[in-house]
Amino acid sequence: MSNILIIKHGSLGDIAQASGAIQDISDNHPNDKLYILSTKPYYNLLKKNPNIIDVIIDKRLSRFNLVYLYLLMRKIKKYKFAKVYDLQNSNRTGFYKKILFPKANSDIWSSTETTLPENTKKNDFDKSSVLNRFQHQLNVSGIKTDKVTKPDFSWSCEDISEIKKKYNLNKYVLLFPFSSSHLTIKRWPYYNELIAKIKKTFSDDLKIVTAPGHNEIKLSKDIDAESILDNERSLNISQLSSLIKESYFVISNDTGPAHMAAHLNVKGLVLFGSHTTAKKVSIEREHFKAIQVSDLTKLSADKVFQRMKEAVN
Repeated sequence: MSNILIIKHGSLGDIAQASGAIQDISDNHPNDKLYILSTKPYYNLLKKNPNIIDVIIDKRLSRFNLVYLYLLMRKIKKYKFAKVYDLQNSNRTGFYKKILFPKANSDIWSSTETTLPENTKKNDFDKSSVLNRFQHQLNVSGIKTDKVTKPDFSWSCEDISEIKKKYNLNKYVLLFPFSSSHLTIKRWPYYNELIAKIKKTFSDDLKIVTAPGHNEIKLSKDIDAESILDNERSLNISQLSSLIKESYFVISNDTGPAHMAAHLNVKGLVLFGSHTTAKKVSIEREHFKAIQVSDLTKLSADKVFQRMKEAVN
């Protein structure tokens, strides 16, 4: 029995996407113990993953913080990991490799760099879809893949029956009209127009709700939808997963909850502008589709509503 390390720092959408890769790694190491190196916001979430023995926290302090770097590397070395699967593939994790396994190939350290296709530059390879990159990385590293391109994030859910009872949630459309404050380019501006159309057509058959994050509670007051909270606080990730999983339909900007919805196998739409493509981030699934436009301000509420009606019929 050996100790195996997976590295995935975040973000939330990335954690959801990596669920299939983690499952495949676990299936190929049935007698080994899997640990994951991640960040504090995802500690409680990742502790629920049935394939993970424990979570090692990386505060991701500056690499010039030599005391922190020394302590983290010493902690990792104590586990005597037989193999590392770097699913973050960042400059930081590449730096960790140089310290921990400087001469290792993909047999010991699996990453984009150690599994890069011949005559291909990393910048070019990174233009491929996320899940296809994961699949290539794992295959070259000796992993037989079955789940990597079909992530299942349902392990993240928890019971929210009391929350649903409090808000009388039965059949509801869940909206995610926000984004990180530094990525406002991702925000579609016509959610209230869309809400008006849904209410006019479906009347009382569908409740319209949103689940704002901590920094979005104040902003949510401008959206004509009921905000779902837990004791006036934003839902934790597992509660949010269940709210998404049990929804009738999801409409979202390109945010973490959209990626959760995609890999919770729910019906929904995600709205993309020019910041990236749905194909590159591997977000489209059987029931979860994208609308891609060059300018979100020119995407009408009529078009989004029409696509919603087509999807639910």
